[in-house]
Amino acid sequence: MPTIVIPDDAPAVLGPSAAYKKLIARTPVLYYDTLPGSEQALIERIQDAEVVINIRSSTKFSRHVFESCPQLKLLSLWGTGTDHVDLQAAAEHGVTVTNTPGVAAVSIAEHALALLLAVARRLPLTDARVRRGEWPRGASIQLHGKTLGVIGLGAIGRQFARLGQGIGMRVLAWTFHPDPSLGFPLAQDLDELFRQSDVVSLHLRLSEQTRHLLGRAQFAAMKPGVIFINTARGPIVDEQALVEALQSGQVGGAGLDVFETEPLPPGHILTKLDNVVLTPHSAGITPEVLEAGLELAIENVWSYYAGSPQNVVKTG
Repeated sequence: MPTIVIPDDAPAVLGPSAAYKKLIARTPVLYYDTLPGSEQALIERIQDAEVVINIRSSTKFSRHVFESCPQLKLLSLWGTGTDHVDLQAAAEHGVTVTNTPGVAAVSIAEHALALLLAVARRLPLTDARVRRGEWPRGASIQLHGKTLGVIGLGAIGRQFARLGQGIGMRVLAWTFHPDPSLGFPLAQDLDELFRQSDVVSLHLRLSEQTRHLLGRAQFAAMKPGVIFINTARGPIVDEQALVEALQSGQVGGAGLDVFETEPLPPGHILTKLDNVVLTPHSAGITPEVLEAGLELAIENVWSYYAGSPQNVVKTG
């Protein structure tokens, strides 16, 4: 059996799971329910490991980490994001990287829809005012018949597009890999999507290609009063540019689950804007998603050792 280390289950999600009970019944595991806290501490935890099952995207796998862990063969990521892993260094050091695509698509799409409805109907602000004894009315936006611009047509983007259609929205999508078989009308470029969309929702991975993909020029190109939704990654957006667009009204409202800095610092300007609905990077965290994702992260280990690796992001 491979030497398996779980270096970063804090707060614990894997430890209490049924998937973990199955894992430790099959093989010994070195398990940590605290975060490493530093690169050197991470190296000390995993330097003898053949397999690392990574739980937290806050744990960074840099070139130095791979250089310092010569026994490592497989890095199994829980989740789909890989921006915390130097994939090129992993490949150069013979480490295969896998992830768990698709398991959170329904949950994240539902969350994006909840954010959209909360912004359009101004639910948090209205709720607070009613609790204060006020009776505000007439500030809501009807979404039926409006155009939903979906940036990215992976599993999450497609699911959200279907939900948008389900409430009567017209969907227009843009993707790096256009394919008519995806089943949605495609904009020729982002500018076309911005011009036509009443709502713009972001569903891309963070990479050097997408970092700050949306900035001042892009928000300026959107319809005045557009609603913006981000359940992807914070750094895909120039956050200061978004704040300015929200303050000016160019962006009428935003539903955000992700931010450039997480957790969101106390007193952050976004927390002071009443046209923003905020959640703590929790769109994909439901009991169903947790269990399915953890199960798949472990199954990726056995598939690798059976000689038929699954869900490979980068091959070492």
